[in-house]
Amino acid sequence: MPEDIGDLCKALRSGALTAEALLQRCFERIEKLDGVLNSFVAIDYAGAENAARESDKHLAQGKARSALEGIPLSIKDNLLMKGVPATWGSRALKEFVPEQDELPVARLREAGAILIGKTNVPELTLEGYTANDLFGVTRNPLDTRLTPGGSSGGAVAGVAAGLVPAAIGTDGGGSIRRPACHTGLVGWKPSTGRVARALGFPAILLDFEVIGTATRNVADAILLDGVLKGSHPLDRRSLLREAPSRRSGNPKILYIPRFGDSPVDPQITNAIDDFAERLAGLGGDLVRGKIVFDLDLANKIWRIVSRSGVAYLMRQYPNLASLGGVSAQVMAEDGNTISGADYVEALEGVAALRARMRDVFADYDFILTPSAAALPWPAEDAYPDRIDGKTAGPRGHAVFTGWVNIAGLPAISLPVATSKDGLPIGAQLIGAFGDDDALLMFSKVAMGG
Repeated sequence: MPEDIGDLCKALRSGALTAEALLQRCFERIEKLDGVLNSFVAIDYAGAENAARESDKHLAQGKARSALEGIPLSIKDNLLMKGVPATWGSRALKEFVPEQDELPVARLREAGAILIGKTNVPELTLEGYTANDLFGVTRNPLDTRLTPGGSSGGAVAGVAAGLVPAAIGTDGGGSIRRPACHTGLVGWKPSTGRVARALGFPAILLDFEVIGTATRNVADAILLDGVLKGSHPLDRRSLLREAPSRRSGNPKILYIPRFGDSPVDPQITNAIDDFAERLAGLGGDLVRGKIVFDLDLANKIWRIVSRSGVAYLMRQYPNLASLGGVSAQVMAEDGNTISGADYVEALEGVAALRARMRDVFADYDFILTPSAAALPWPAEDAYPDRIDGKTAGPRGHAVFTGWVNIAGLPAISLPVATSKDGLPIGAQLIGAFGDDDALLMFSKVAMGG
């Protein structure tokens, strides 16, 4: 049976496949495979079955509500889905069941997508692997000894294993792009404000975190983006967006293979070098360069915003203080040492980084980097402590992604190679703020259509 959304859409509309049959196939694969992977943490059997029957009625009448009519999707566990637990990976929220959908989830439901259930995350979605005290460890379908990354680890594991055709996740610092990279998928992160958000958990990462997707190809990412994108009065950030002016001629691409002295696995470097040559062969004007922003400033902003956010959550959800995991407790303690003046300094840094990237994209159309600095590591470990034989800290593997969120830029991870052990390697393409459509179309061309 076809796996791509585009193929499934054709089968559903031709009558060769029904939404109910497709849903049952997903349930069967989850039952067979997910005991080892631990992708899903809650499944809405009754709700999904009712939605599939409704989709079949629409399809039979030739009145599909969108291209997603009858397509099963998973929802990351930090997003609110009516009637299904939303734990954010924390024991403190084990009993929380939302009474309404978060805005993007509602948009998917209205489009006829079949929302199967929720996928596993690290607690509070602030780590680069996927494990928590409530649901345990999620594993990579390509090698179950290894992590699929995080925080959208459950989401990508389900897609890579064929449990669902695609997954909806969030990306606050690379949380879709790196897991997609580690599982051989396409990970899409739109510009801040492209997908309106409201009615969800507190935004502890300012506007850094956006709704995105994990898919098997760029065409499916474009299809999902077409349904998800759009403004809404509940999200003022979504209302005012100005598309950048496009440069004429061949796209000019700034290739940055390394950020300063941060280590990168040599197999990754070689693979992205080859992909860069592929882009040049497609007519791209490729310029090899160095990091174009202050990495120390970006790291400082990330620490201040994320740790302050966790400290705030401890006030909002008192149970976190007693039931939160060790990592959440440590983050909150750090957050409590941060002053209001520190936070204002971080906000000024955000503005400076965004202004800097405006200047960079006056000269370039796209930026190319690796998606991650390391290949997948053991599933139980929070991060690889060594990369290319050098000591690496908690964010060493994630050095290429977090700054993109701070800058609010669109970015995509593309599966471009495999390691000598058969592990996937991803390339990250980044566009100017608001230039999402051009980035998606260029990515489609770069991947051969």
